Amino acid sequence: MKIIQSVILCLYLAIFTTLLTSCGSNGKSKAKIFRYNEQTALPSLDPAFAKNQAVVWPVYQLFNSLVTTNSNMELVPAIAKSWSISSDGLTYTFTLRDDVFFHDNKCFNNGKGRKVVAADVVFSLLRITDKSVASPGGWIFNNRVDSIQPFTALNDSVFVLKLLKPYHPILGILSMQYCSVVAPEAVKYYGAEFRRNPVGTGPFYMIAWQEGQALVLRKNDHYFETDSAGNRLPYIDGVKISYYDSKATEFLLFRQNKLDFINDIDPSFKDEVLTKKGVLRKEWADKINLITHPYLNIEYLGILNDGNNELVKNSPLKDVRVRKALNHAIDRKKLVLYLRNSLGTAAESGFVPNGLPSFNDTIVKGYEYNPGKAIQLLAEAGYKNGKPFVPIKLYTVPVYADIANYIAKQAGEVGIVMEVETVQKSLLLDMTSNERALCFRGSWIGDYPDAENYLQVFYSKNPAPPNYTRYNNQQYDMLLEKAIAETDDVVRYRLYQQADKLLMQDAPIVPLWYDEVIRLVHKNIKGFTPNSLNLLDLRKVKIED
Repeated sequence: MKIIQSVILCLYLAIFTTLLTSCGSNGKSKAKIFRYNEQTALPSLDPAFAKNQAVVWPVYQLFNSLVTTNSNMELVPAIAKSWSISSDGLTYTFTLRDDVFFHDNKCFNNGKGRKVVAADVVFSLLRITDKSVASPGGWIFNNRVDSIQPFTALNDSVFVLKLLKPYHPILGILSMQYCSVVAPEAVKYYGAEFRRNPVGTGPFYMIAWQEGQALVLRKNDHYFETDSAGNRLPYIDGVKISYYDSKATEFLLFRQNKLDFINDIDPSFKDEVLTKKGVLRKEWADKINLITHPYLNIEYLGILNDGNNELVKNSPLKDVRVRKALNHAIDRKKLVLYLRNSLGTAAESGFVPNGLPSFNDTIVKGYEYNPGKAIQLLAEAGYKNGKPFVPIKLYTVPVYADIANYIAKQAGEVGIVMEVETVQKSLLLDMTSNERALCFRGSWIGDYPDAENYLQVFYSKNPAPPNYTRYNNQQYDMLLEKAIAETDDVVRYRLYQQADKLLMQDAPIVPLWYDEVIRLVHKNIKGFTPNSLNLLDLRKVKIED
């Protein structure tokens, strides 16, 4: 059966390529198909389940939301051409474009995709909150939207969203792939099989998917967006995604020019391709391009702060001076240089990473490498004259063991004893969720371009996840609550910065580095622009012969 399915996929791909081939006078022109590999298996093409990159990237090609983000992380129109906010900050009114159509599909009368209307937006957003759907994105509207009638279609062109209380980041929430507009007819027609039959409005539509093998998308000739010259997007004819789970295989295919780009670089290959300064080695520089860009991800150490927990009561880390000493003990710049090949930026500001509009490292000061200051703080905490230091167990996953060992070594140089223990990701998640890890390696990837997405990790009223450290500071909570209700960006950013500064003073974490999007791209690929959310935007990509 599997062989038959593979043959069918190959036939689909052959037919697809033939259909897209447009021969010129010399007969040599061919389809422009963008190729990439995804190591993680694709479980669904239903945007209600777009919880990781493997799903988010193809969903981004197949669907649109009301709003989206541009390369500067600004929220811009998509299906909605404009919106307004009521004076009390509770009502958001969106006016929809009148030229957005669903992909042609047999779920519609005569197989012709119809125009998107406001009722489709209501259906799509309510579907996320439907417990029977069991979307992992069901949390995004919790305690935020009106509990009686959160979404309303005033007519075909006007959609209204009502909040329980002012919450300005709601626009960022609406840009998430969970909030993609789906066709109600398709959900009803395909039922559980909608996961394999996505019907959206995006720049591409699906023509073949052999699970675990390949996914093939074709250009949507009726897509509504155009470039500045009025040319209809996208430029390329299609997308082919393979699913090899081996980084070695992926890298080999890239070298053979069978993939157009690689996202991120496996540690086993980074020294072959990059210098310690993070630039391409000479043997690669004339073959490929290296594209880097700030990525909304921070890598850090979390420290449990629940004073009622026995782990905390018996640990030196219960003293803020020890937590600050640990922060000063780590040379983040050397960590990024030697262990990351300069891919990333030393996190010497707060928890909010570089790449967000509110980021300001001149206002929010974190911790620089200062072993003398670390020793002084430890002495003030009573750790001097040979006083024994209770070892701190640092939990991490195997792939970050080298970084954890580096941290433990540097901590030991100032007198902080750390023991590294590697565990599987699922176990670490369980331990941090249930207060069984005093000190742990963590990361936080942004879902939408607002600092609230990061600072809510330490909001005392939030459980774990996301508040794995159990940080509890009423002043911090007040600043965050004021910020999310504020519509003036300047004022909101200032409040975010004040909260981040307070977080750094209390030191429930040790920021390590702000991440970067890292892409290796063949030189014939043009218009391949990265963004801080690491979305795969193929609308303006061109492939040269």
